[in-house]
Amino acid sequence: MENTTLKLRGMSCASCARSVEKAISSVIGVNECIVNFGAELATVKYDPRKTDVTTIQEAVEKAGYSARPLQEQNLTSDEDEAEKHRESRETRELTRKVFISGIFSAVIVIGSIPMMTGLNVPFIPMWLHNPWVQLVLTIPIFWCGSSFTSNAWKALKRHAATMDTLVALGTSTAFIYSLFPTFFPSLFVAQGLKPDVYYEASSVIIALILLGKLLESRAKRQTGEAIRSLIGLQAKTARLIRNGQEIDIPIESVQIGDVILVRPGEKIPVDGEVVDGTSTIDESMVTGESVAVKKQPGDEVIGATINKTGSFKFQTTRVGKDTVIAQIVQLVQQAQGSKAPIQKLADQVTGFFVPVVIAIALLTFIIWFNITGNLTLALITTVGVLIIACPCALGLATPTSVMVGTGKGAENGILIKGADSLELAHKIKTIVLDKTGTITQGKPTVTDFVTVNGTGNGNEIKLLQLAASVERNSEHPLAEAVVRYAQTQEVGLVDVKEFEAVAGSGVQSIADNHLVQVGTQRWMSELSVNTQALEKQKERLEYLGKTAIYIAIDGRIEGLMGISDAVKPTSAQAVKALQKMGLEVVMLTGDNRRTAESIAQEVGIKRVRAEVRPDQKAATVKELQREGKIVAMVGDGINDAPALAQADVGIAIGTGTDVAIAASDITLISGDLQGVVTAIQLSHATIRNIRQNLFFAFIYNIAGIPIAAGILFPFFGWLLNPIVAGGAMAFSSVSVLTNALRLRNFRPKAIV
Repeated sequence: MENTTLKLRGMSCASCARSVEKAISSVIGVNECIVNFGAELATVKYDPRKTDVTTIQEAVEKAGYSARPLQEQNLTSDEDEAEKHRESRETRELTRKVFISGIFSAVIVIGSIPMMTGLNVPFIPMWLHNPWVQLVLTIPIFWCGSSFTSNAWKALKRHAATMDTLVALGTSTAFIYSLFPTFFPSLFVAQGLKPDVYYEASSVIIALILLGKLLESRAKRQTGEAIRSLIGLQAKTARLIRNGQEIDIPIESVQIGDVILVRPGEKIPVDGEVVDGTSTIDESMVTGESVAVKKQPGDEVIGATINKTGSFKFQTTRVGKDTVIAQIVQLVQQAQGSKAPIQKLADQVTGFFVPVVIAIALLTFIIWFNITGNLTLALITTVGVLIIACPCALGLATPTSVMVGTGKGAENGILIKGADSLELAHKIKTIVLDKTGTITQGKPTVTDFVTVNGTGNGNEIKLLQLAASVERNSEHPLAEAVVRYAQTQEVGLVDVKEFEAVAGSGVQSIADNHLVQVGTQRWMSELSVNTQALEKQKERLEYLGKTAIYIAIDGRIEGLMGISDAVKPTSAQAVKALQKMGLEVVMLTGDNRRTAESIAQEVGIKRVRAEVRPDQKAATVKELQREGKIVAMVGDGINDAPALAQADVGIAIGTGTDVAIAASDITLISGDLQGVVTAIQLSHATIRNIRQNLFFAFIYNIAGIPIAAGILFPFFGWLLNPIVAGGAMAFSSVSVLTNALRLRNFRPKAIV
């Protein structure tokens, strides 16, 4: 299966989005399609052996819309210029139509005051009362709203109905009815009826809906502000060092392996590794951390971050779409194009909403005309029902909140892969934390080295050489600590063969014609290696909260290492905050129980699962899920990937491995556990915002349609003016968007 994202054009409401979704899903080879009305994106998963992007585009065009593949973001500019120009042109055109329709509508309404009030207003020229004048003034307004009619006609040809269908029917009904008293007033007089016209209703409705569209368009652009700000972070040029010369080149010309010079105050153009010089770098725009980070040779630098103090040179390691900032943009786009489960109800409603409204409008006309025989009453109620019922607010309620919520997440160093993860996070009851690299720094250090035969005879140097030579082939943080310790002792390493890593236990290999085994006491017991000689030293290390690993040579215990991994400064505070939020916090580690409990006590965790092998971590998460809990797993290593995938919400530490990040639903770029607290708070805020939007949208339609149909007329003699219905419909979507935009004010709350 392959994935593609299409930028859609021509959608006017959630019913349109559903039509596009059906059109794409009907293509043979398409496995899944999600259309986001708010973002105007279609995310499609398809089988390239059966179909291609061109065929999918053709299906969209046959449905009456247009689509183009969303190209990889060009991070050298603030935004794709063609797209920016198109949006600007559309906004200017819509603004012009709002202005024209508003001016002409105002004149028509002034001319209609005598008819609407039954009063003779002296300052209104008599010629404005003339139906022919009002007809002429209405024509430019219908030109401004011609898109409603044309889109309705396109929908009719494909046997569909959209918001444009309702607007076109409502305004056209009032307009066509008004033509009869304009052309044949005597027919009305002969039947004792006043030859009233309703040009003002059609005109003002079109003007108000166009105004609502303009406000909606501007608000929707603000919901995507996070993407634009991320793209705008990238530098536009880079200072390349070539043949001893400094050359400024466009960012797109930078290649992997180039050496780049960065001066104080400049943006780092792409990702790389420092090769010369030291500095401090502000990485807040990527990680959300406000404290500048010191960098020196060998350290990684991230494109779009800002160099604060010194000059340095770095060698590029990732460019273009592979840079961290490009991947962040891609993940945010992916999340904004996804669909939250809470949206399913709204989708089901919009699927049959427009046809039902048309049926209600026809029924309203028939009932009122049969009961009263009053054509005017029947017409006003019918037009009111058609105009006030708009599924746009339902379609915008969820995606706009998701767009703003995922954008705020990116601003705080939290990457959310999908709307389903964002929604599910607020239901979490249990947080499972890996120890190494999650609660602790993930940079273990050898603090103790004990040998059976003592020191001073060169035996400990040989033992360290063999152990480090074997550990060099492992990716485990403890293995890296052993290798670093050997390097600090200036011990050279030897080649090994037949290397084997036993998950959650240790490593073994042949080094210098010896079988070298380095690992846990449990593993040594399984290998029938007697560890009694170093038992007291092991207990002392574990009492101090250190991890003890044994070294066996040719089946005999020879040494013991104590490895310490400092707890992150914010871990205890984050655990306390999670517990105050009513969440159960569990620590899950492959380390021995005594060390695990020591770390757990330091950060305030009461429930500990220790000595858990990597293949058992996912089973432990599953066990917690069987207790009826929504479980989140937080980890950073390859051995955490199965558990991250098993958890209801997998949260990866961004400083960890790519495998863990790929298996997770949420990634914390900074590696700070406070990000878990922020992610859950953001989920609560977003879901609360979505529920408010859905409430407003449903209440608006549930209350608006019966009122428009005249349910209050028998009791109070009051009918909803179609003009008021048009205004309410136009501003319903704007109110939902405005509420969604409140999420931009989200700030993580400190829990004391």
